Amino acid sequence: MTGRVDIAILGAGAAGMMAAIAAGHRGRRVLLLDHARAAGEKIRISGGGRCNFTNLHAGPKNYLSNNPHFARSALSRYTPQDFLALVEKHGIAFHEKTLGQLFCDGSARDIVTMLLAEMRAAGVQLELQSEIGTVEKTSSGFRIATSHGMVEAEALIVATGGKSIPKMGATGFAYKLAEQFGLKLVETRPALVPLTLEPGLLADLAPLAGLSVEVVARSGKTAFREAMLFTHRGLSGPAILQISSFWREGEAIRLHFAPDCDFSTLLKQAKSENGKQAVQTALADHLPKRLAQYMTERSGLVKPLADLTDKALLALADSLTSFEIKPAGSEGYRTAEVTLGGIDTDGLDQKTMQAKAVPGLYFIGEAVDVTGWLGGYNFQWAWASGHAAGLAA
Repeated sequence: MTGRVDIAILGAGAAGMMAAIAAGHRGRRVLLLDHARAAGEKIRISGGGRCNFTNLHAGPKNYLSNNPHFARSALSRYTPQDFLALVEKHGIAFHEKTLGQLFCDGSARDIVTMLLAEMRAAGVQLELQSEIGTVEKTSSGFRIATSHGMVEAEALIVATGGKSIPKMGATGFAYKLAEQFGLKLVETRPALVPLTLEPGLLADLAPLAGLSVEVVARSGKTAFREAMLFTHRGLSGPAILQISSFWREGEAIRLHFAPDCDFSTLLKQAKSENGKQAVQTALADHLPKRLAQYMTERSGLVKPLADLTDKALLALADSLTSFEIKPAGSEGYRTAEVTLGGIDTDGLDQKTMQAKAVPGLYFIGEAVDVTGWLGGYNFQWAWASGHAAGLAA
C-alpha cells in the first residue's frame, strides 16, 4: 500500500496492539505493520499457551532498568485492573495461579482475539507480512518504506520487541532504529532464561536431571523463592529464570532447598529418635529422594545418623541451605523470555514514551530498557507503555 496515516506502528505484538487500540479510540488514523503472518504470536505461545497476561502486584519494584523510576508513570496510568476490565468485558475466563499471576482458563488465543476485536472497533488498519525497509524523518513526520509500498505518518511508534526467541521473528530492529535517530542503548542480554553448567558439573548433577524442587535462589542481595528444575543442560524453572536477570557470568548462585524445613533441627531430632536410620532417609521426607541421596553422598555421610557427629550434621544442613553453584552461561536468546537492557530511558519521556530529541517518534514494550520479573510483569509493561504512547501520539 501507499498512503498517509496519522500514526504508523511497527510491531503487532502486545505493546503495538495496545498502542493501536488507544490511538484508534482517539479517532487517529492508525496503521499497524508487522512482518509476521499473524498478530500477537508471542502472546499465543506465552504461559504454556494460556498467557500469563498480567500480575495483580505489578509496580516499579518488579522491573529492572538503569532508571528504576522510569516505568512508574505508565504503570500507574494503566494498571493490571485496567487490563482486567478489558478481559472481563470480553468474557474471557481467567484464574490467579500464584503470586498474583493471572492466566486464561482457556487459550492465550483469547487475548489475541480480544485485542484484534478492540483494534477493529477502533478502526485500526492491520497489515501483516509487511517487511520494513528504510525509515526517514520528514518535515511532516516519517516516511516508511515497506514491502507493500511507501507509508507516510505524522507519528511513528516502534514496538518491534527485543532479541528474545528469534524463531518467532525477533530481531534487533528497534535498537538499530533508535541508534539511527541518535538514542543511546543499554547493553542487552538474555533474561528470564535457563542457565547452563560446564560439562564436569553437568555430569556430576546428571542423576538429578528432571527433578523439581522448591528453592530460594540467590544472586548477590537478590533472592526468589519458587520451583527449580535440574535439566540435562543445567538449571531452569521459575526460580532460575527469575535470578537469571540478576546473575552475571563468573558469579555463583546459592540455593536454599526446601526453605520451610529447618534441616539442622530435623537431623538432630531424627538422630535422637531413630539413630539407626540413614541420613538420606531422614532427608527424603522433606526433599525429593534423588536429591537427598545426592546431597548425602556428596557430603560423604552415607551412614546411620547415630554414627555421625552433630558437627557433621550441621555441615550437611548448611549445604542444604546454601548450596553454591557457578553457572557457565545461559541458553541465550533462543529460549530467553525477554531481553534485558535496550533503548536508554534517558532519551524518552516517561509519560508519553516519546523520544525527547525526535518529536513524533515513540518506543514501547520490550525494546525499552525496562524488564519485568517472570509472572505477567512484562505483559503489563507492554500494555502500560503501549497505552501511554497511544494516548500521546
